[in-house]
Amino acid sequence: MNVRPAELSDSTRDRQARNSEAPGDKAPARAIPLRNNSSEALVSSEKPVIEPAAQRSLVVTDISAPAVTAGERLMRMAYRLGMSGPTILSPFRKPAKPRLLATVECPLDGDRVAGMALRAGHFLVYGVKAPIAQIDFSPVAKLTPPFERTVHGFSWLRDLESCGARAQCAPVAERVLAAWLDANGQSGKGAAWKVENAGLRLLAWLVHAPLVMSGQDKALRTRTLEACEETARWLDRHVGRADDRLGEVAGWCAITAAGLLLPDGKPRRLFGEAGLVRALGEMVGDDGGVLSRSPQAQMQAIAMLIDLRACYRATRRDPPSAIEAMLAMLVPPLLALMHSDGGLGSWQGAPAVSAERLASLVAASGVRTRPLRDVRGWGYQRVFAKPATLQLDASPPPLAKHARSGCASTLAFEFSYGAHRLIVNCGGAGIAGGQVPVRIEQGLRATAAHSTMVLGDANSTAVLINGKLGGGVNEVEIDRRTIELEYGTATRLEASHDGYVARFGLVHRRILTLREDGSELRGEDLLVPAGRRGKRGKVPFAIRFHLGPQVELRPSSNNRSAGLVLPDGSYWQFVSADAEIEVDESLWVDGMGHLHPVQQLVIQGLASRGGGHFAWLLKKMG
Repeated sequence: MNVRPAELSDSTRDRQARNSEAPGDKAPARAIPLRNNSSEALVSSEKPVIEPAAQRSLVVTDISAPAVTAGERLMRMAYRLGMSGPTILSPFRKPAKPRLLATVECPLDGDRVAGMALRAGHFLVYGVKAPIAQIDFSPVAKLTPPFERTVHGFSWLRDLESCGARAQCAPVAERVLAAWLDANGQSGKGAAWKVENAGLRLLAWLVHAPLVMSGQDKALRTRTLEACEETARWLDRHVGRADDRLGEVAGWCAITAAGLLLPDGKPRRLFGEAGLVRALGEMVGDDGGVLSRSPQAQMQAIAMLIDLRACYRATRRDPPSAIEAMLAMLVPPLLALMHSDGGLGSWQGAPAVSAERLASLVAASGVRTRPLRDVRGWGYQRVFAKPATLQLDASPPPLAKHARSGCASTLAFEFSYGAHRLIVNCGGAGIAGGQVPVRIEQGLRATAAHSTMVLGDANSTAVLINGKLGGGVNEVEIDRRTIELEYGTATRLEASHDGYVARFGLVHRRILTLREDGSELRGEDLLVPAGRRGKRGKVPFAIRFHLGPQVELRPSSNNRSAGLVLPDGSYWQFVSADAEIEVDESLWVDGMGHLHPVQQLVIQGLASRGGGHFAWLLKKMG
């Protein structure tokens, strides 16, 4: 069932016309606008009208593989069928020895602190130090996910290169590389040969080749070049077996880079470019957000394309227009999650990435743009009322096939003022295995770990193992408008989701209104019966507000309000109009993976299945 065309914006109808639904695929649920009624009161007591979400594909159709000649098309087809590059290009010539055709200079910097730890003999992964000498590099080693990606994906090479002169860093890189090669003599087994890890590893070897191949050990250099060629051949055959689209994109980026930098690579490059563009189209929505809705995955996709673009420039070739177009699409949605302090919000398992890391990534991309304000597919609404920023998750969670660290966070919000975050989500599920214990990973993905309403201690969407999600929220309605107040204007967000309809017969509707100067945030959470008549009985509810790491809490004696003191001395007041406020413990994960004990305000009690409403206010007092 489709939404009536009159209810969609012109831009939405244009995107619908450009995108066609993939045959046989079930299209993901989408956020749609409510009816526009400019006379509607600031907080309405009327029951909202819930309409089904529009069903349409998110696959990007605005990018295409580079144009090729008929001969190049045949070359690509022959390579796909299994013929080697030397056989296609020069069938009667002896294959060239492995070597690199160019030296890559990538503008993206790594983590200098992690690089210094490597020079001191330790891996530093999201707050955990592990001595290099004690790491098991074998493909069957039991490593936590962050250490697995770091050790087998060789992402640490970027950090090492950022912390000092090459002469000081190269011996460390060669020592770790030699240990890894000794432990991984056979390809195809264990975590080391997941498509994503193999792709990241090959790309890192090619981009940071001077760090691992510039020493005096000629035998190690030969082994590394042979390992590059072997990994590229393995990826040629197995890239389609990646766990998800992001892993597949990592494999295709590495194949394309190998086609650029290794001898007789033109057929491989043509093969890689076509596969890369197709995989990008299946991974990214039509507004530029990855379908996992994870800022962590969005950043990894941008970083891989930056590395690949550097490989093109090293060989004095222009990158395909599709890569430049994709970078231009990926950056604005990421900036939509930028807080007033310049860092990212904690969404879909990502930690609160620092302003410095985000700024470095955007600068390296070369994309100059503004944050997208209203991103339907990406799903995160951002209201900027200088110096305040409000972020709202106003879209269904990602489908199971796209989710990595999928979170049941629908209608959760974060709020910051200047350099300080007042209301946050816990975050960090996607980096569990560093300082964040793996045993709490599912808890961090739960609805209760986000600043939103929970009914019956149940998640709005089922949280499964391995980062996947089950049933729950299918439809989200969203309306955004500017309203006139007695003193100035305000931005009003109204959204609802059906995640609790099947279990409790109730729709959660949230209304957030932020004044234009950012000094006042009004909210109302409503429970609306899904049917014509509400069911009898009551259901436990809890509306959670996780406080930022530097907020000092001062509860009042009447349990209806609380004072929030920020480090700059400013004072905010939180007031509940309909229920008492309780204080509970919580935690918050920063961009380095460190856990910070924080507190949370909880409005809880029993709500009638016939419906209910709970109003609250967060206001700057001085």
